Amino acid sequence: MDKEKRNLKLSIIVPVYNMASDNKLTYCLDSLVAQNLSDYEIIAVDDASTDSSFEIMKDYQDRYPDIFKAIHSDVNKHQGGAKNIGIKQAKGEWIGFIDADDWIDPNMYKKLIEKAEETGAEVVGCDYVLVNEHTYEVNGPVEANSRDDQVGVLDHDKKCSLILDGGSLCVKIFKRQAILDNSLWFPEDIFYEDNAMSDGYLLTAARFEYIKEPLYYYYQHDTSTVHSFSERRCEDRMVSGRIMIDEAKRLGFYDEFLTELEFKFTQLFYINTLFTYMPCVKPARIGFVKNLSKEMHECFPDFQDNAYYQKRVNAEEKKLISMAQRSTLLFYVYYRLLWGYRNLKKRSKNK
Repeated sequence: MDKEKRNLKLSIIVPVYNMASDNKLTYCLDSLVAQNLSDYEIIAVDDASTDSSFEIMKDYQDRYPDIFKAIHSDVNKHQGGAKNIGIKQAKGEWIGFIDADDWIDPNMYKKLIEKAEETGAEVVGCDYVLVNEHTYEVNGPVEANSRDDQVGVLDHDKKCSLILDGGSLCVKIFKRQAILDNSLWFPEDIFYEDNAMSDGYLLTAARFEYIKEPLYYYYQHDTSTVHSFSERRCEDRMVSGRIMIDEAKRLGFYDEFLTELEFKFTQLFYINTLFTYMPCVKPARIGFVKNLSKEMHECFPDFQDNAYYQKRVNAEEKKLISMAQRSTLLFYVYYRLLWGYRNLKKRSKNK
């Protein structure tokens, strides 16, 4: 039966951009076509790649026509845009997302769906393992992506916890109808699209479940988004924080979870950006830091009094943030001297 006409259990959406080298894309797609699950589809969306990624995808479509669909976008829309294209094409009851340089256990989606059907959960997740080579051995650090106190029917406390520590969207499955009903479309043309939308994907569910097993392999390499820093990416993180707040207001949970959202915004928009920008972006512009600190204060003037801020932010960062809020120039000069001293000390130790 044509997959367009039958009821599919799952749609796996894979945004792809220039992943042909070092067998990254091939290793990912091999893990998807090998899933121990019937009635599923793989929707790989090429985001205007300039390498041979789309040719690789078309080869998989030719070899696996019943389950694989290769889609090409003429315009680079970043992962959010590619995911939106995939969602619009999806036919499955469930949707899963995977980054094109990662791969998954053959039983990952089977286990997640079985857990959902056993419990009635609308979102189910698992753990992931950090790896720096193509392997199915769990020989790297395992990251617990959820906690036992977060599972079950999502009451106020569990939702607070998921806002603060919701984990990655890539290790979870979601009801497709819930995505459509709540218009959970990813922002396009920016990085960090998951940060903007994770609260909406989690808090619109009534029940969340979790499998304590590393079924997702998160590949660490130099071209990963997490290892690439620029002023543009810092700006995208700020945009992601703004969208996160706007989505909370649109979906109606902003007032109930204001304290949690204030801290999450502070962490995403301000702390992570500030302490990525200063050491990693060259040249670091004082004007960028000034505007960043000003907008943080305008959005949440009392953010330093937030209970989560007091508990979760370390003493040195609190000191530097307080300084930046009082005087951008003083913070900038002090940070530069501090960073220079530490680098000099590190070089001396390595001699």
